[in-house]
Amino acid sequence: MKKSHSGVLLIIAMLASGPSFAQVMIGKFSSVKPEIPAPWQLIRLENQVPATSYRISLWDGVDAIEARAERSMALLGRPVDVDLTATPVLCWRWRVDGVVRTADMTRLRGDDYAARIYLAFDLPSAALSLSEKASLTLARAFYGSRVPDGAINYVWDNRHPVGTHMPNAYTDRARMIVQRSGNDEAGFWVTERVNIYQDVKRSFNTSDAHLKLVAVASDSDNTGETVRAGFADLHFVRANEACQFESLKSGVALDQRGAPRHSE
Repeated sequence: MKKSHSGVLLIIAMLASGPSFAQVMIGKFSSVKPEIPAPWQLIRLENQVPATSYRISLWDGVDAIEARAERSMALLGRPVDVDLTATPVLCWRWRVDGVVRTADMTRLRGDDYAARIYLAFDLPSAALSLSEKASLTLARAFYGSRVPDGAINYVWDNRHPVGTHMPNAYTDRARMIVQRSGNDEAGFWVTERVNIYQDVKRSFNTSDAHLKLVAVASDSDNTGETVRAGFADLHFVRANEACQFESLKSGVALDQRGAPRHSE
């Protein structure tokens, strides 16, 4: 009797089509080791400004980066090499104790956020005008090679509507996108999903950007306030795939909404 090859053909077809899930994890943390893991590192933009402090902690059932800003500013970032045409969606979860009350993203003195996700890009030369190239050269003369061709910030703002998209108060080479706003969800972990590829095209009119750095931050150097935030589970997925978030660790008390109660 001739043996059927249908099962073998099915396996070959599945292997040829590649994996069903293409997660690229860039920010998975463990509170067992409180030190910030490589390649994450502190990035200070101005040495005259006190640096925001970062540590790894177990916070309401989530292993996370805990940031505390006291009249301070610094990024905690890492280099990345992600193909945004293959895995364009960035997922993460974050929380804040409360927003920066006196912040105003339209003013230099109000450019503070309880939490932000910062992305830095190399852009093709054709995407930059002569004036933009000149301004970048000048900025790098003062701040060094860390100044990117372009940057996108997803922020937890205090007042502007979710979806607000505008240039940074200091430079139009950085775009600000309000991902969360206000205190209604303060004290809870919330999950996010954004299509970086689409936002880069919208922000810089190019589909040929190279993502080179991802960072998290809490900053309050302009307003002088004190804020605390958490960041966890940063990863990239395909456009048609779901984000992957682990369940909260056991022993966490939940409120009536099924969210972890705020730890004092």
